Amino acid sequence: MSLVRVACIVGPTASGKSDVAELVAMQLGGEVVSVDSMQVYRGMDIGTAKLDPAHRRVPLHMVDVTDVGTTYSVAQFQRDARACCDAIAAEGGVPVLCGGTGLYLDAVIDQLEFPTGEVIDERRAAYERLARDEGPQALYAMLLERDARSAALIHPNNVRRVIRALELCDDGQSYATRNEGLRQHQPYYDAALWALVWPREVLYARIDKRVEQMFADGLVDEVRALDAQGLRTSQTASQAIGYKEVLQLVDGLIDLEEAKNLVKRNTRHYAKRQLSWLQRDGRADMIDLSTCSPTDAALHICKEWERHITASPTPEEDAHGTL
Repeated sequence: MSLVRVACIVGPTASGKSDVAELVAMQLGGEVVSVDSMQVYRGMDIGTAKLDPAHRRVPLHMVDVTDVGTTYSVAQFQRDARACCDAIAAEGGVPVLCGGTGLYLDAVIDQLEFPTGEVIDERRAAYERLARDEGPQALYAMLLERDARSAALIHPNNVRRVIRALELCDDGQSYATRNEGLRQHQPYYDAALWALVWPREVLYARIDKRVEQMFADGLVDEVRALDAQGLRTSQTASQAIGYKEVLQLVDGLIDLEEAKNLVKRNTRHYAKRQLSWLQRDGRADMIDLSTCSPTDAALHICKEWERHITASPTPEEDAHGTL
């Protein structure tokens, strides 16, 4: 049986993914499924550039899924996002995945398995205390020293995965070795990927402008409100770019201008890592938005999508041996 087809709009932060994904979904009769690791949290709106519900032109899934004080793993995201995609496809629509978190996209469209139900022993508790007391960077530095090859595969703020890699080191194993097969991209869905890119200097200017707008829109107040709801208790949400810097501002460790500059710098670094991921992944067709409008990009993607589905039959077509 053929796999469910999904269209994926990816790219670095501030590249304009949400706008293009909506346009594509409107053209294809689909719905958008966010693959952003931070938009799942309720209340993290301004800092994650979450699209205002009043301005959404198509249904948007996998946002506002859980509270900031709760633990929401990539395995849970995988389960819930796939349920959204399957439901959209079952109704005859096209799931349009949109986001820049590479691991979360891979978790949905590829055959990836994540450990569940693990018992927290004293060793893991010690690593978690280190992350809580000294910050995720201290934990990541430990992994970098012990197993640089594995560290290169893990985001510094992915505390759970860093801890898992350290546990493997303790057992004389390597996270990198155990995950070599992941790059083969065994598909769970029939996915077509398009990446929205800009010349680097233009992208960085867009990032700086977005950060200024976030602060103008009330990012500091948003972080204060989330802090009262348990933001600091989440090892993932509290380390999100924009939120961790403003928490330093709230604590009086830095001033407003320093906070803005840190958010801009860290967002640029994150965009660079996203672009590196896209290059390593190699599956996405690149669209330079400095040479076309979002509407033109969406039309191009829709035309390419038609070519894509012509090349692979639906389950019903496959069963009858026709295209």
